[in-house]
Amino acid sequence: MNLIIDIGNSVAKIAVLDKGKVVEVRRSSNQSLEGLSALCNNYPIKRGILSSVITLNDTLRGQVEQLPFPILEFNHQTPIPIKNLYKTPQTLGMDRLAAVIGAHAIKPNKALLVIDAGTCITYDFIDEFGQYKGGNISPGMRMRFKALNVFTDKLPEITPEGEMPMYGQTTETAIRSGVIRGIEFEMNGYIRQLQKNYPELLVFLTGGDDFSFDTNLKSIIFADGLLVLKGLNRILEYND
Repeated sequence: MNLIIDIGNSVAKIAVLDKGKVVEVRRSSNQSLEGLSALCNNYPIKRGILSSVITLNDTLRGQVEQLPFPILEFNHQTPIPIKNLYKTPQTLGMDRLAAVIGAHAIKPNKALLVIDAGTCITYDFIDEFGQYKGGNISPGMRMRFKALNVFTDKLPEITPEGEMPMYGQTTETAIRSGVIRGIEFEMNGYIRQLQKNYPELLVFLTGGDDFSFDTNLKSIIFADGLLVLKGLNRILEYND
């Protein structure tokens, strides 16, 4: 069994995988991995991998170093089962790369767009030959709501939950529809643009925020909230 630790900008995920299948996932603070020891005591874990998009503090570092099995710390020098064409691999978020590898492991020999909707929304593309071409980063949903409030004098900060008409008729619905529908249109735009050169494109949607798509796109979209964990597990297996 493998231990997977994915430390993100907002939360950390700790998971146990066995033969590629997710056995258990726990979420914790990204400043202290609550439940890590208890999880490790419940399973016969042989090895693990750690990926973090933040700098590890002393607490996190100490918890990892005390584990009774080897931990691979994923970075830009770690061997991976795809070709990385990113020009500055040392600046690439390891969660983005892991998500692409996870998608490629599930659908090899396919052109894939991986959309990760979390704190930021990332769009990453890998072709049918296993070449990671790169991707883009845009503000996430909650970041957009926050920005409208912070950078204006009168616009309120609202929540995603609530009425969302095509055209808002109150300031609240105008903001909600503008942010959420704007993200949906953005995602659809990336998909349709890539389909011009890759008509057999498949899309993986992961992350903490859910978005809908118009009917004719649903057949090519795979929702998988555990894609990064599966990718990290694939990297760990590749380095065994």
